[in-house]
Amino acid sequence: MFAAFGRIDALVNNAGVVQPLAPIADTNPDEWRRNIEVNLFAPYYLVRAAIATLRQHNGRIVNVSSGAANLALETVSAYCTGKAALNHFTRVLAAEEPTVTALAVRPGVVDTDMQAILRSEAGNGMPAEQMAYYRQLKERGELEPPEIPARAIAWLALYAPREFSGRFLDYDDPHISQPAQDVFGAGL
Repeated sequence: MFAAFGRIDALVNNAGVVQPLAPIADTNPDEWRRNIEVNLFAPYYLVRAAIATLRQHNGRIVNVSSGAANLALETVSAYCTGKAALNHFTRVLAAEEPTVTALAVRPGVVDTDMQAILRSEAGNGMPAEQMAYYRQLKERGELEPPEIPARAIAWLALYAPREFSGRFLDYDDPHISQPAQDVFGAGL
C-alpha cells in the first residue's frame, strides 16, 4: 500500500463480530476471546502499524464502535465489552498522540449481516423482548442503510476536527451528518 500511495492519512477500523450470543456462563471461552481479538486487538494492531505515518501527516483514526459499548445486553457480553474497551482505547490513544485525531463513532443500528445474526441466532438464552426488538427493527424498516453511517465515517476520516479527538460520537449528530451530506451529497 505504501508503494502505491506513499502514505496513510486515515485509518478506519470497521471490522466487528457479535458472536458468541449466549449468557456469560454458557459462552465458549475461545469464541469470547475471538470476539475481543476482532473488536479490540485488530484495531490495536492496525493502529500500531499505521501510527508513524499518521503522526507525520496529522492523520485520523476512526474506530467504529457501537451503542452496545454503553449497554449491558444479555447474551452479548463479549461484543459489549469489546466495544467499551475500544472506546477507552480511543481515549487513551488521543491522549498519547497529540498530532493524530483519534475518535470512536456509533454507526447506529445498521442493516448488516450482524443484525441478521442477531435475528437468527438470538435464541441462545436471549430474553424474548430483546430478540423481538431485533426482529421488529427489520420488520418495521428501522435499520439504517449502511451508506448513511458510511458517509459520516468517511467525512470523519477526511475532515474530523482535532477537538473531536478522544470522543465517542454519533454518526447522526448534525455536526457530523450535515457536513458529510454537504461533502458527499444527500443521495445514496
